[in-house]
Amino acid sequence: MASGANRWPSNSGGDISDEQAALLRERARFVRLETIRLISIAKVGHYSSVFSCAEIFSTLYYDTMRIRRGEPNWPERDRFLMGKGHAAVGQFPILADLDFFDRSWLDDYTRLGSPLGDHPDMRKVPGVDFSSGSIGHALSNGVGMALGGRLQKQDFNVFVLLGDGEMQEGQVWEAAISGATHRLSKLVAIVDRNGYQLDGKVDDVAAVEPLGEKWRAFGWEVHDVDGHDVVALANLLRKVKADTDREKPCCIIARTVKGKGIDYMETEPGWHLGYLAPEDEARARDMILGGAK
Repeated sequence: MASGANRWPSNSGGDISDEQAALLRERARFVRLETIRLISIAKVGHYSSVFSCAEIFSTLYYDTMRIRRGEPNWPERDRFLMGKGHAAVGQFPILADLDFFDRSWLDDYTRLGSPLGDHPDMRKVPGVDFSSGSIGHALSNGVGMALGGRLQKQDFNVFVLLGDGEMQEGQVWEAAISGATHRLSKLVAIVDRNGYQLDGKVDDVAAVEPLGEKWRAFGWEVHDVDGHDVVALANLLRKVKADTDREKPCCIIARTVKGKGIDYMETEPGWHLGYLAPEDEARARDMILGGAK
């Protein structure tokens, strides 16, 4: 929970309340709407890759992770790394909302001289713990951070968001072996299992199933969850964080829909990278707002 973020109810353990769940849904809509706005500035971007993990973003930042508003370098914070760094356009609005940098930065997204690019840069953007771009490196860095925390006797958790197409990278599985070997119980991998990658369906390009069985075989605790259900997602992440007896790293397979919330983007691989004309942008906003509950 973001310390000092007074608009958010406290995460005091147990199951998520109705009020907290409503706020997480609202923040997921915020992520989708801001993604559309920022890509309209850049004139090209990864809509559908963000929309599949909007609820994951909102749940991690506004309920799960231990962070302090306005203190991106707080040593005791939980760490967050993205393998699918092309979804950074959905992360940046949250970092600004948490006062990690001035919100006016968003208005210059990808413009010349802006620190905010298509992928996150930890050297330029406060709140970014890992510079990602080349797929497959994040989990290795997450292993290193979790080991570093143990050696320094720090109690932070490390969350790594991975794309399901990223499961085709050998380095991911090398890191999985290392994480299990070192019994990194503070390491949590979340796989955004939306079923699609740039070239089409993940399992048509290079099949990754049975995914859960593979992670278990590599020595990880594995959970499966609807990645758009903030109640199920938040409750699971709370239980994972609270389990002090676990001696394994944990993998959460989040079943999601690429382009979630925009009907013509869902399961259409062409929207992995694209641009909405003004009239289509207005329609997309209406769909997102129309889906509010």
